[in-house]
Amino acid sequence: MHNEFTAIVERDEKWFVAYCPEIPGADGQGRTKAECLKSQSAAVDLILEDRREDAMQELVAIG
Repeated sequence: MHNEFTAIVERDEKWFVAYCPEIPGADGQGRTKAECLKSQSAAVDLILEDRREDAMQELVAIG
């Protein structure tokens, strides 16, 4: 499955920081913009996987 989300990237002195308005908590940081976006992508993946696992547990509990 392919999803696209917004990445807001800002420069904070020597660091790049990013956040995703659609997924609270999916933040990234890095010394380069590419490193920052890779970090944010990993955060998005972890959060979505966690949400999928929670959804599966709820489905099992209901059934």
